[in-house]
Amino acid sequence: MKMAIVVLLISGGIFFFSVGTIGILRFKDTFERAHAAAKCDTLGAVLSLLALVAHDGITSASVKLLIVIFFLWMTNPTATHIISRAEYRRRIMEKSARGVGRDEIV
Repeated sequence: MKMAIVVLLISGGIFFFSVGTIGILRFKDTFERAHAAAKCDTLGAVLSLLALVAHDGITSASVKLLIVIFFLWMTNPTATHIISRAEYRRRIMEKSARGVGRDEIV
């Protein structure tokens, strides 16, 4: 039973990593690529780490992995938001330098 859970979690992690990679390669826009990378990377890493926790049982290493999962869950979306916001601001500055009005940007 334990191995079935581990295999299921690892399979889910591999699936989400693969979907994220395909999304990064297929999407053309920076924001679409960031969305694919953030969502799939976070979920794939969390599922893979949960598989390690399930495989080892409750040990001190599992507690550390759960702490890593918590920080990954908090920092990955935040970092993607910051990167996307910087790209958005860069595009606004680029368009305002060309003389495009702020109402025409959005």
